[in-house]
Amino acid sequence: MVQLCIVKKITVLFYKSESGNRPVREFILSLNHEDKQIISNDLKTVEYAWPIGMPTCKKLEKELYEVRSSLSDKKIARVLFTVIDEYMILLSAFIKKSQKTPKKELELARSRKKEIT
Repeated sequence: MVQLCIVKKITVLFYKSESGNRPVREFILSLNHEDKQIISNDLKTVEYAWPIGMPTCKKLEKELYEVRSSLSDKKIARVLFTVIDEYMILLSAFIKKSQKTPKKELELARSRKKEIT
């Protein structure tokens, strides 16, 4: 019998601030159970299928991507990340309230990315 082994292409790591906070982890933990599951499944999809495109993942700019999640109650969440070696480093997460990604969130992700590279 042949067994298939599915291997992660990249592994999720949470950005960690100097004070020890993991803001994306805290964001995910603040959500209800259903929404936590949705985001976790979307992150897992990226881990196993990297590189992956729409609708799950979108490149925003050089070395900055977003995981796109449709949550309960018609909410939309985004997790911004970068890839370094075999790691997907989650930089920022938010509930999207407008068509464009908020400038504040992009700047925050860029700043955190700069810290770790």
